[in-house]
Amino acid sequence: MPEIGETRNGREINKPLYARNTKFIWQPCEVCGKAKWVRVKKGSPEYTICLQCSRQNPEYKEGQHKDSWKGGRSLVSGGYVNVYLDKNDFFFPMVPSKHLKKHYVREHRLVMAKHLGRCLQPWEIVHHKNGNRSDNRIENLELTTKGNHSKDHNSGYRDGYQKGLYDGRLKQIEELKAQNSSLMTQIRLVQWQVKELTEALQIKR
Repeated sequence: MPEIGETRNGREINKPLYARNTKFIWQPCEVCGKAKWVRVKKGSPEYTICLQCSRQNPEYKEGQHKDSWKGGRSLVSGGYVNVYLDKNDFFFPMVPSKHLKKHYVREHRLVMAKHLGRCLQPWEIVHHKNGNRSDNRIENLELTTKGNHSKDHNSGYRDGYQKGLYDGRLKQIEELKAQNSSLMTQIRLVQWQVKELTEALQIKR
């Protein structure tokens, strides 16, 4: 009988072919205590509650007790990051009504709320200064309102357009300078050739 915490390769415990090179740990269920081989992911058991207990105990079917738990942080469409909140979390009221069953809130709003020490109001918007929606460092976030948020984005697009226009013109100028330098070199070469030819003709006379 394996000892609690003992790890083995899938091949050693006759796991299917797709799991032959996967590491497993002999892990007891936190509810019933029954031990079984559990796959190791990122250095930890994939789950700590057996499937039977999770089905019999509803309280273990949410959050980190789910078999599919991946840390409570996920990248979603639009480039935003969602974070899982427990029902007893102080900031849980910030979870949108459509996400209540899933317990997820946008990470940038949660970071700003924790920074302020209060829940954000629905009409308060958190703006990403650098435009990267997954960069949720507090120094990259700014609390604003809907009108100001749109203005910030429009300003960003305008500034970006102007910078692009300036960079494009600057590039054209540099290219023209390079072409002019090349032409001047060619002109000097032709002038030298003409001079050499003229001198050669004078010698022959």
